[in-house]
Amino acid sequence: MSSPVTPEDHASTGQASTAASPLRAPDAGARRAAAERLAGLATPSGALGRLGETAVWVAACQGAVPPRPVERVRLTIFAGDHGVARHGVSAYPPEVTGAMVAVFESGRAGVSALAAAHDVHVRVVDVAVDSPAAGPWKVRRGSGAIHLEDALSPAETARALAVGEAVAREEIAAGADLMVSGDMGIGNTTPAAALVAAGLGLPATEVVGRGTGVDDAGLARKLEVLETALRRAGDRVADPVKTLTALGSADLAASTAYVLTAARAGVPVLLDGLMAVACALTADRIEPGVAAWCAAGHRSTEPAQSLALDKMGLEPLLDLGLRLGEGSGAVAAVPLVRSAVALLRDVALLAEVLPGESGA
Repeated sequence: MSSPVTPEDHASTGQASTAASPLRAPDAGARRAAAERLAGLATPSGALGRLGETAVWVAACQGAVPPRPVERVRLTIFAGDHGVARHGVSAYPPEVTGAMVAVFESGRAGVSALAAAHDVHVRVVDVAVDSPAAGPWKVRRGSGAIHLEDALSPAETARALAVGEAVAREEIAAGADLMVSGDMGIGNTTPAAALVAAGLGLPATEVVGRGTGVDDAGLARKLEVLETALRRAGDRVADPVKTLTALGSADLAASTAYVLTAARAGVPVLLDGLMAVACALTADRIEPGVAAWCAAGHRSTEPAQSLALDKMGLEPLLDLGLRLGEGSGAVAAVPLVRSAVALLRDVALLAEVLPGESGA
């Protein structure tokens, strides 16, 4: 058995690891063959709708037609605190982050219930929770308040990216068929919205949302924080890694590398809400083409998430008004992905039902 990967393997020089396996596109031949098989099923043309599209995407990612069952789904929740949470941008105090990590570890959180129902493996990684607890993945205690200072130093950004890469490689080695990134961190919709604004070149007014449910006064404070943070970051927003340093956080940087590493390894990713989508957008900025390996589990109530999904060309499988985070929306969509694969695998072909006929 090979030794576990550690962040130090990639961050000892203070530089982000961006030269791992080169990114390839999902298999175009498998995509065509899957689309042909879909058209040839003993179902009315177009009857499977988004399920059919999802099945074709899985087949292209796997390079297999019919696609293999999606059995091993692995969710990693990246946890961290955010300096902006002390500045009135959230309806909850920062102390909730550490408390919720304990709830995840006990298996009693919202996403825990969904994961148990849908056979999804859950892992919690403390990247930057503001607590004295130490661990192999801990980059720092909390991240800087982005309207006042950089979230991270360049070296901390590199280490956080290395954490996400190392964790992803462990999940891939464990046999992941589908990977999901979750989040836990009070105030995290503010830096995530900042990443989207930077990535899309949008003003704060277009990306700001209510997060955990702030009132009008809280929304106004959040907008002010975002506007100030974007001004402070300046021209650095043109570079995705510098954007993570100026406007992100350690947990968001780790999640970005997690998605990027999965895509480089050819493992599909099911995205959750704003945080996961902001990180996928950032990963796609680091290496264009990452978005092709992603599907959107659900539509968040946060405007920044929809804007980023539109940019990446992704249409959510679910739209349930969820704003829990944790990876919950993506986990709720896992049965749809599995259903899509089952349909493309197991439904009879029209040519089998009516010899001499073909739906292709």
